[in-house]
Amino acid sequence: MAEFTHLDDRNQPTMVDVGDKAATERRAQARTIVRLPPEVLEKLVDGDIQSAKGPVFQTAIIAGTMAVKKTSELIPFCHPLPIDNCKITIAADAQQRIVIDCTVRVHHKTGVEMEALTGASVAALAIYDMCKGLSHDIVIESTQLIEKSGGKGDFKRQNR
Repeated sequence: MAEFTHLDDRNQPTMVDVGDKAATERRAQARTIVRLPPEVLEKLVDGDIQSAKGPVFQTAIIAGTMAVKKTSELIPFCHPLPIDNCKITIAADAQQRIVIDCTVRVHHKTGVEMEALTGASVAALAIYDMCKGLSHDIVIESTQLIEKSGGKGDFKRQNR
């Protein structure tokens, strides 16, 4: 049975010791779904929403990327990582939802799942912030790990 990794032998919270682990290629992709009401979606032009604050999706990509780099400052037991690559894409899907994908890659001793989840989440929050003047009926529906590779094992979500 799996155990919590961030507890020591006295069940006290602790950072995982990665000192003896080998550095390997690690990759993670996370996705956040945002549902926008029609009055906001109708502002979608050429793949982005133009607001008084600027292009919404482009700004959200920058916010998400900044968040990836600051994950260890936000999540107490995350190790600071030298991010090799971060790619965030944002697009409306056939169900008129906004799909944010954040993929992070690093060559290190620990994975980047939290960085990918944080990047996708903060990008969604930036979209909410920039669109709330049009409507507060914006719903950040879900954030989930889509896949990860490297480390102890790989993971790939079957029902995307």
